[in-house]
Amino acid sequence: MAEETLTLRSKQPHAPLPTPQAPQTQEAAKPVDPNDPMERARRRAAELREHASFDPGGDKFAFDLAIVPPGWSYEWKRFLVMGASDPSYQVSLAQRGWEAVPASRHPEMMPLGHEGATIDRDGMRLMERPAVITEEAREREKRDAREQVRGKEQQVTAAPAGDSSPFEGTNRDARGKPLGIKRSYSSEEMEIPKT
Repeated sequence: MAEETLTLRSKQPHAPLPTPQAPQTQEAAKPVDPNDPMERARRRAAELREHASFDPGGDKFAFDLAIVPPGWSYEWKRFLVMGASDPSYQVSLAQRGWEAVPASRHPEMMPLGHEGATIDRDGMRLMERPAVITEEAREREKRDAREQVRGKEQQVTAAPAGDSSPFEGTNRDARGKPLGIKRSYSSEEMEIPKT
């Protein structure tokens, strides 16, 4: 039996009723009824299997990064807290260059017939800004984090050794600086010491 070609809507999660196709074999002489529930279910199942983001138990905020336009970055940002908006946070996002991604650009991310202007999920809104600004912000955050680590190291090394100091005696080097201070900037998991 020859394989029937399906016409599938690749970018929309909810397809309209499929258009019936003429049978390809001589055995099946009668046309396919477009309202036949088994035929609709078969076509819808094929469509869902083709849809890249179909994963009923997966991350509801995951999406194909290939949809992000060149030169831009997308991130989910908080929009509602316990069902209420937070205007001051929205102002903060706008000041940092974030704007809502229009739902009309990615209709496949919203239900069929959605009339809202934004892409929202569980109190989060998909937002965009130029990728160069996002990269600059990440570099600034890394620099700030390193400065905080340096500041704490200076506090620890400047602390005098005393009776109640954890750096008393053998815990200091010949110059009087505390031993055992380690730092790492990697994104690897860090083992938490047991006390």
